Parts: sequence; C-alpha cells; structure tokens
Amino acid sequence: MFRKILAANDGSEGARKALIAAIDLAKKYRAELHSISVEEHLPHYAASLGEVLEAQSEANDYFKKKNEEAMALALKEGLSLHTHVLAGHEVGTIIQFAKDNHFDLLVIGFMGHSKIFGRIWGSTSHNLTRLSPCTVLVVK
Repeated sequence: MFRKILAANDGSEGARKALIAAIDLAKKYRAELHSISVEEHLPHYAASLGEVLEAQSEANDYFKKKNEEAMALALKEGLSLHTHVLAGHEVGTIIQFAKDNHFDLLVIGFMGHSKIFGRIWGSTSHNLTRLSPCTVLVVK
C-alpha cells in the first residue's frame, strides 16, 4: 500500500512516536523511509553575521544528533532512513517536499515543539493534515 513514507521530525517526543510508527509501517510494507526536519528559527534581525552563523551551527548540531538517533532506531529494525534537513517554514517546506518527492504517506506527531493550540490540536499538525498531498497519519 505505501511505497514511500516521510516522517516529520522536529526532535520532540511526538515526533519520536511518529518516527516509531513510520518505521513499523515501512518494515511492514517494505517501503522507502525518509524523515524531514525543518530549521525555521534563524534570527530575523541579527546584530552580526556571527550571530546568524552561531544560530545555524546550533541548529545543525541539534538536527545532526536527532537524525543520528532516528537512523539508529531504523537500523535496529533493519531499515535505512534517509534524513533531510531543510530551511523554511515548517508546514510549507514539508508539504512541498512531500509533493516534489511523491510520498504516499506523511507521518507526524500530534504535538511537537509548537504548542500554540495546546491540547486541542496543534496548528502545525492540523495544517499538515489539511494541506498534505498524500495520506497523513497523526500519531498521539
């Protein structure tokens, strides 16, 4: 049923649960497995180039660690995980990536780092579900 699965990974506990579900489904369907992380928190009004470079370095280190952990989880189940870290707006970047790369399934956590709507339904997961070009699995 699913040939190509994309898991959104912001490093949160919700994203980890989504990744575990994506790994399980990729194993079951023998699907290609990818994860995407979006860096969107660079300083808008930096005092210096050094400030921007420092923020970028911190983001790179954070996502490198989270992706290494994700790849280890997949490898434990005998799967390879293709990781992608892109800059941009979280929702727009994930939607465009899913569309451009023809994913069959997008797996997302119910609640990640952005908790604007609290326990009702986070704006990021809600918008990803509404705008996705493919089937979406929201993991709680």
